[in-house]
Amino acid sequence: MSSNEPRTTRARRDDASPAIARHGRLRHNGVLATITKAAASVLAIVLASGTAVAAYAAFDLASTAKPTVSLGNESVLEGVPDVGAIEGGVNLLVIGSDSRAGQGDGFGDPDVETSVLNDVNLLLHISEDHSHVEVVSFPRDMLVDIPAGCTDPDTDEELWEQYDVKINTVLDYGGMPCVVKTVEDLTGISIPFAGIVQFMGAAAISEAVGGVEVCVAEPIEDQHTDLYLDAGTHELKGLEALQFLRTRYGVGDGSDLGRISNQQVFMSALARKLQSGGTLGDPLKLYSIAKAALENMQLSNTLVEPAKMVSIAMAAKDVDLSKIAFVQYPTAYLDGFGAVVPTDSAEAINLALQQDLPMALDPTALEDNSFASAADPDAATPDESTDGSTDESTDAGTDGSTDAPAETEAPQPTEQALPSDVTGQTAAETRCSAGRTLADQ
Repeated sequence: MSSNEPRTTRARRDDASPAIARHGRLRHNGVLATITKAAASVLAIVLASGTAVAAYAAFDLASTAKPTVSLGNESVLEGVPDVGAIEGGVNLLVIGSDSRAGQGDGFGDPDVETSVLNDVNLLLHISEDHSHVEVVSFPRDMLVDIPAGCTDPDTDEELWEQYDVKINTVLDYGGMPCVVKTVEDLTGISIPFAGIVQFMGAAAISEAVGGVEVCVAEPIEDQHTDLYLDAGTHELKGLEALQFLRTRYGVGDGSDLGRISNQQVFMSALARKLQSGGTLGDPLKLYSIAKAALENMQLSNTLVEPAKMVSIAMAAKDVDLSKIAFVQYPTAYLDGFGAVVPTDSAEAINLALQQDLPMALDPTALEDNSFASAADPDAATPDESTDGSTDESTDAGTDGSTDAPAETEAPQPTEQALPSDVTGQTAAETRCSAGRTLADQ
């Protein structure tokens, strides 16, 4: 089977019914415990950074903290410090919900549009030695198996496992812990951190970082999100940043895969700003980001302490931008184009995550790709030798011979080369949104 063929999935159980969308509640721990942790953690952060705004920060953040969600796997974090870069690796799942509840005007009627779909699923992986970072995007229409062990968010009753259901139905079916279990089952890794963000949460966090500068290759025109951007460079924050992250019809080929490529343009620009702008060394900016997250995200109880959020950020602050990879989980369309399934190439991503190896993207993967972002026309090209020759001196012996060295034990791999159907970019690459006008839609 070639790498771009759909991977065979397990047969559906005869007694398994399809996942039914259900508007559910998230279980929560005591609010008092959350407030206490938030207050203590913010105080520690601010004292460590040498500022004098501890009292206000602790009170303000504690008053805005939301109830948390238990993922059921918190024991893996025992002994993790609260201040300073987190020790060891990090796996964090960011879940983007399309729920309109509490989002105000402009996103549809929450009483009519009552679905709770996890349309965005981003897995952040920080390596054990903090030398590389991967952000893997899972397409919302990808078919997955939901493992046993999920519970109904409303009744706490255990749910049946499900087979070949769209990943964006899992949040409604079993809540945040079930989305985490599903991605854990898919990738073969443990994910102790997770958070759900809605529309206004994304807008608020983009405001907290002071906006993100993105490149647009061709004009973006999307009447569905009301986003209209000319070709060129734009600094986006607030509602406009949210529109940019949501647009589908206005970029690429108009598909969700094109939207993921567009989101990677934004995320890579955000990574560059966080490193170059000194955000991670600025206590006021750190505080505003933590405040925005606590106010606008539903977090796992492992992540609600602002100190934990900061310690995760500090683990990635010195990673070389070329070692921060944004990767789209490889999929192929089924007949009818109503859903996608992982290809065999997905196993390369799973292995890299399991073995904590950097992911090396194929530089040709984005060529002639209908949903890919566009190359930056102003990007510098690599230096080439003046005569086009290559230096072979390292391959030859002292007498000019090219005898192979004696056989030795094969070295352990230092990175995972990804197949050519796995698309994405590094944070060092400035790519541009492949805009799409109304005339092309």
